[in-house]
Amino acid sequence: MDELDQHLQNFAAGNELYLQNYLGCHAAGNGYAFRVWAPKAQQVWLVGDFNNWEKDLPMQQNVYGIWSIETDRAQPGQLYKFLVKQADGEEVMKFDPMALEYERRPGNAAVVSNLPEKRWTDGAWFGWHKRSNHFARPINIYEVHASSWKQHEDGSLYTLCDLQKELIPYVKEQGFNYIEFMPLTAHPLDASWGYQTTGYFALERAYGEPRDLQDFVEACHKENIGVLADWVPGHFCINSDALAYYDGTPCYEFEEGWRAQNKGWGALNFGLGKPQVQSFLISSALFWLEYYHLDGLRVDAVSNMLYRDYDRGPGEWKPDQYGGNRNIEGIEFLHKFNKTIKEIHPERILIAEESSSQVKITGRVEDGGLGFDYKWNMGWMNDELRFYSMDPYFRKDNFDLSTFSFMYRMSENFILPLSHDEVVHGKRSLMNKMFGDRPDQFAQLRNLNTMLMTYPGKKLLFMGGEFGQYLEWRYQEGLEWSSLSDELNAKMLKYNRELNHFYLNEPALWQLEQEDKSVKIIDADNRDQSVLSFIRQGKVRHDFLIVLLNFTPVQRDGFKVGVPYPGTYKEVLNSSRSEFGGDWTAKPQEMATTQEKFKDFDYQISVDLPGFSAMIIKPDQVTIKRKRSKKR
Repeated sequence: MDELDQHLQNFAAGNELYLQNYLGCHAAGNGYAFRVWAPKAQQVWLVGDFNNWEKDLPMQQNVYGIWSIETDRAQPGQLYKFLVKQADGEEVMKFDPMALEYERRPGNAAVVSNLPEKRWTDGAWFGWHKRSNHFARPINIYEVHASSWKQHEDGSLYTLCDLQKELIPYVKEQGFNYIEFMPLTAHPLDASWGYQTTGYFALERAYGEPRDLQDFVEACHKENIGVLADWVPGHFCINSDALAYYDGTPCYEFEEGWRAQNKGWGALNFGLGKPQVQSFLISSALFWLEYYHLDGLRVDAVSNMLYRDYDRGPGEWKPDQYGGNRNIEGIEFLHKFNKTIKEIHPERILIAEESSSQVKITGRVEDGGLGFDYKWNMGWMNDELRFYSMDPYFRKDNFDLSTFSFMYRMSENFILPLSHDEVVHGKRSLMNKMFGDRPDQFAQLRNLNTMLMTYPGKKLLFMGGEFGQYLEWRYQEGLEWSSLSDELNAKMLKYNRELNHFYLNEPALWQLEQEDKSVKIIDADNRDQSVLSFIRQGKVRHDFLIVLLNFTPVQRDGFKVGVPYPGTYKEVLNSSRSEFGGDWTAKPQEMATTQEKFKDFDYQISVDLPGFSAMIIKPDQVTIKRKRSKKR
């Protein structure tokens, strides 16, 4: 068995990890070899610029359902497709699922090409990340839609080259240390934001050339910024010239029609139990991680891969062989996917967008987990946004919304997402969700962003949230950068910059996040005053922060706070200061303890807490007694 045959055999068995090296278009001799999987097709022809799109280059099928041909007629830069005579005899023009480059939309013909290899210079970045534990590092993600961060004066949207010049220094200055792109894969419609993927190995041409993304990632790594990307293995675009029913039969999709159809998203679900589909998807993930040096993937819509009844009503689904609603094929695929990626690249980060009550989304497969490193905490996000949108008068009756997630914070490794999904489709921008007039909205947004940065879990903020964009996100336009001429927006940006850098530089906010002692509640029952207080603890006992969040416009003078040690404390961050858009001008407070019990604490401090403020307090000079060792 020759090398190619071995790899095709691996493909058929679901074990091929680098499918792009064998299917698609590849240099061969004086020309190119073309291969495509279409097992039930009656015939496949290679058509393109090089033969005037005529049927004069018939391909030959092998035992693995692969059609292939070698020709010296194709030249670099020319366009091609496959003309597939499907199982029912209909001839349909199809794109190459394995193509590494496509023409610009509206066309989707593949480009005859060999992707150039890059001499990377980011070895120091990966060396450090292989030696460190990302669970014990700060992760502050800036979520970006590649083409709508900014636009040029002529209305044209930014490309990756533009983003390299402007986005990277902006992100660094603002104190984010990761960029997460919404899908970068090829897609036929901007309105899908990339989530209706067609090309799983191709960069969306509107964003730039493959080398542009490589250069962008390398430039990020040199500035100590990681790059993540959304990846969509659960469903794919329904377009008839793409993956859908490629050979006229269920090929990439489930065999059963009801399982293949994803009515909610107008898409088709991958048949995740098929070995060829497993090879295809795992190869795609590895390609993006390795060719582009991405630091991780956020896997979209994991719930859709876990449940047979996801987004389906009564009578629209059938139970599994055990009578339940589990998508057994999907679960087994995710086990295989996560385990494979982690065996090859243990330092890469795998994130699940998962919204159900399913447990053990994170954690190693060997330990009973699904295999992801992190899960988006959708419960925290939904509760907090509902809470902050409410009239403060009613917050005392709904105080549990701000505190409930403390109860399950250790159940998974969480990322706290204030994501793109929450600022579209009439949901309003983050700033416009806040209750009250404009100054109160900004005050509460500063409070919310402080909650985000101090609450246990890694962080994610969608672009625009850092300066309080008022309008909903529009994928076809740049952000509302002109609003920074408004003093409140400019000061909001300044506060978020201060807050982000504070997070990065305070180990108490991230050092022990996998341990229960990372958080100590001071008071989560103060409904009447609607003030939440808690402690974030670092490795060293004296390294801790006290977080106070006032959810009402009422100033609380002489507010009592329980503290663990006697001594003096000082205010280090106050969201209500005038430099950040508030009206607080007093100098930072210094507080001395009194020996009075406060719930679980033996000492108290007293602080003046402005309305709608978020305040962080640090120990200044405190006395910490060593614990006496027990005599044996």
